[in-house]
Amino acid sequence: MDEFTLARAKRSPSSVFDTPEAIRDHPDLEPAQKIELLRRWAYDAAELQVAEEEGMGHGERADMVEVLRVLSELGADLDPDHPAPTKQGGI
Repeated sequence: MDEFTLARAKRSPSSVFDTPEAIRDHPDLEPAQKIELLRRWAYDAAELQVAEEEGMGHGERADMVEVLRVLSELGADLDPDHPAPTKQGGI
């Protein structure tokens, strides 16, 4: 993966990867990079959920469950019992 594509993926993982599994399975990414990208994807998904709740969403839906499942498979620390005090959570 070239530097430009990686930089674009860090801003918007879903613009580079079709699924969270594509990040997990990418041979050129280190585990820490995969987790970073998936956390960004989860944050973006949370933002879309908040926008939808507030009547501003009509775009694509991100599958938060799928992103969290792949994060868990990679061994990312997730604490669903103690979320952050915002609508976006603390992924």
